[in-house]
Amino acid sequence: MPRGELRIYLGAAPGVGKTYAMLEEAQRRLERGTDVVIGYVETHGRKHTAAMIGDLEQVPRRTVTYRGAEFTEMDLDAVLARRPEVAIVDELAHTNVPGSRNEKRWQDIQELLDAGITVLSTVNIQHLESLNDVIAQITGTTQRETVPDAIVRAAEQVELVDMTPEALRRRMAHGNIYRPDKIDAALGNYFRVGNLTALRELALLWLADKVDDQLDAYRAQQGISATWEARERVVVALTGGPEGETLVRRAARIAARSKGSDLLAVHVARSDGLAGADPAQLARQRVLVESLGGTYHQVLGTDIPAALLDFARGVNATQLVLGASRRGRFAQIFSRGVGVTTTALSGAIDVHLVTHAEAGRGRRAAAVPAALSRRRRMLGFALAGLGMPLLTLLLWALPDITLANDILIFLAAVVGVALVGGLWPALIAALGGSLLLNWFFTPPYYTLTIAEADNLLALGVFVGVAIAVSWIVDVAARRTREAARASADAQTLATVAGSVLRGERPLPALLDRLRETFALRSVSVLESVEAAEGRPGRAREEGAWRVVASVGDAPATSPGAGETAVPVDDRLTVVLCGRRLEAADRRIVEAFAAQAAVALRQERLAEEAAAARPLAEADRMRTALLAAVSHDLRTPLASAKAAVTSLRSPDVEFDETDRAELLATAEESLDRLARLVSNLLDMSRLQAGALGVHPVAVGLEDAVPRALDELGPVAADVVTDIPAHLPAALADPGLLERVLVNLVANALRHSPPGQPPTITGSAHAGQVELRVIDTGPGIPEDQWEHVFLPFQRLGDRDNLTGVGLGLALSRGLAEAMRGSITPETTPGGGLTMVLRLPAATDTGTSGGPAE
Repeated sequence: MPRGELRIYLGAAPGVGKTYAMLEEAQRRLERGTDVVIGYVETHGRKHTAAMIGDLEQVPRRTVTYRGAEFTEMDLDAVLARRPEVAIVDELAHTNVPGSRNEKRWQDIQELLDAGITVLSTVNIQHLESLNDVIAQITGTTQRETVPDAIVRAAEQVELVDMTPEALRRRMAHGNIYRPDKIDAALGNYFRVGNLTALRELALLWLADKVDDQLDAYRAQQGISATWEARERVVVALTGGPEGETLVRRAARIAARSKGSDLLAVHVARSDGLAGADPAQLARQRVLVESLGGTYHQVLGTDIPAALLDFARGVNATQLVLGASRRGRFAQIFSRGVGVTTTALSGAIDVHLVTHAEAGRGRRAAAVPAALSRRRRMLGFALAGLGMPLLTLLLWALPDITLANDILIFLAAVVGVALVGGLWPALIAALGGSLLLNWFFTPPYYTLTIAEADNLLALGVFVGVAIAVSWIVDVAARRTREAARASADAQTLATVAGSVLRGERPLPALLDRLRETFALRSVSVLESVEAAEGRPGRAREEGAWRVVASVGDAPATSPGAGETAVPVDDRLTVVLCGRRLEAADRRIVEAFAAQAAVALRQERLAEEAAAARPLAEADRMRTALLAAVSHDLRTPLASAKAAVTSLRSPDVEFDETDRAELLATAEESLDRLARLVSNLLDMSRLQAGALGVHPVAVGLEDAVPRALDELGPVAADVVTDIPAHLPAALADPGLLERVLVNLVANALRHSPPGQPPTITGSAHAGQVELRVIDTGPGIPEDQWEHVFLPFQRLGDRDNLTGVGLGLALSRGLAEAMRGSITPETTPGGGLTMVLRLPAATDTGTSGGPAE
């Protein structure tokens, strides 16, 4: 059975018209004769959306009872039994009521697709799992209902339902999205122009990435290797040379000219595994690329132009940035160079040859390390100087050996010298051996004259073969040593990277691993104070540096105090103490130094983020406060003003009953306003750590009735069960009353009709426990902590029940009194709030302020 197709309507925010567009498509398919049914559609009370349902067949929903409340969900079994060609299933990210077959609606949709049914669905960008943290940062709201990106990306079609922020806000103001009582709060919070603009950009970028994936898949299926300039992609080639930073910045400027373009840096490494580039330079250039928003890649290849173009075509690049050749003019006569060759083979890819300070200066030949140790080279010279004469004496004593055999024996001796001492001893042995062969074994003897042409040819071949063999042996020894060195360096880098990734603090882990690797006494990172102040002349003085990180004993406090100093940039220098390093080791240390600079920057960014977090939290609270208070202050003020205005009006005569009712309304509104202001002030004091607490012994049998009286008639039915022998609690009487009022008010708001909350008291382990029990719908355990966040009203969707400070303030006040508030599940359904306070003792009732 063929699998059904999934078509998703993606929107940046609620109200853009996803469900309407989905129903339009359903109507079009119905008109074409397609069997279409509605499995689930949520109109949210919008009349235009409801009208679009028209005569579409709807599969009846099933009713689910959960914790005493009834909910409706899509009847999956009924839709499967109906087996339509197309099913309409709204809200892809919806979480099903507990007890359903699947936890998420997208899992229901997967079953429909597996049954061969095509599904049309909707989702907002804020519900995508990968964007959850970004959305929370932008809007200040964490989405608890999410859908894996892979589900949406796997859809055959994703259609963006787009609308400008201004148009969406107009729809909101006209009442086409939310009810009138929610419009002001929505416009001032989630539906701000900045939020909507950011969400719209996220939706466009996410969809562009999916379209890009579809384009790559199509090109791969069709075997298309030619570049399609659907989007600018700039690739910059890095060699590890000093010109790399110039090329990266030039490529970044080219990429910045086109909105949404990509920057990619690539380094072609030698396929034989030998080091060909400066790892420290590459590390710094990689950091630069990533800081400019690009990505760094490394590929293997022996033919650099071919490898570059293969990579560029593979990523569908439109432009390739190369540095002008560093080779001198004489070298360019014999080879066109990478830039010219790449340009000739690039095809549709534009190639930019960027000049730089190193162009045309020739490659700086790195110091070639000796292939063999000094001891072996000296032994080779000794064998060449003494072994060849001794071999001549030996062969002279054997008169029956022909010249050809003499030449072969001398050649074997030259190879032996090459194996022991390398190239130069072997060259000396070859030249000396040729002279000895000519003098002692080639007629006429004891002269350098060669009578026969064959002998001349034999000696010439001997010299050529000896030199070639010596060269090959020396190169092989050097390559072996380089490969071993590269392998050791790679192992060291891998070990260091692993220790950094596994460590909680990357910089100390990096420095400690560097110290252990090279057996150093100490390693320190110094920052120049004078460079920051524009006085580099004192850079070598003791007071011009400060130690920002160090490991080991007696770390250096200035570059001159250590054996090796490796500058990272104008401000940072890594100083090693204990022993001097070889030149080859310095390259690895430079790579470590570059990574140390990155680790230091990450630590400082983390510290800055930690320092800014309280400020951001305070700013978020102020923003939420203004948005919430703008509505919640207005309601009691409006009620009180209306009552007072009516009483003062000379046009209407009120009897005593009406006057009493208006005065009661004004008093109730002003009391509500006073409680709100008091909550806000206490929350601000808690946030600032300036709340005064004066604990004394308080009997709960007295505190609970006062709190119920504060709530008024709505708390008349609350059941209390406070044992007479319950110990007194050590608490601030005023703050305790505030806590109880908030807890009981919350329980009253969520209790079903006819089932009032219950308050019980008990004592345990030196604590007094007060339980406020309701039998309402309850809260899932994984969401218990959310109810204690300021400006959160979990499960509420109206703006008439306060700013959501009650439980947050209650927990803060309880903790200020050295107590706690924890939620528990009420047996049989509901939520129990447990207030724990220290029991009063003879030494704890003095009434002084809490520490």
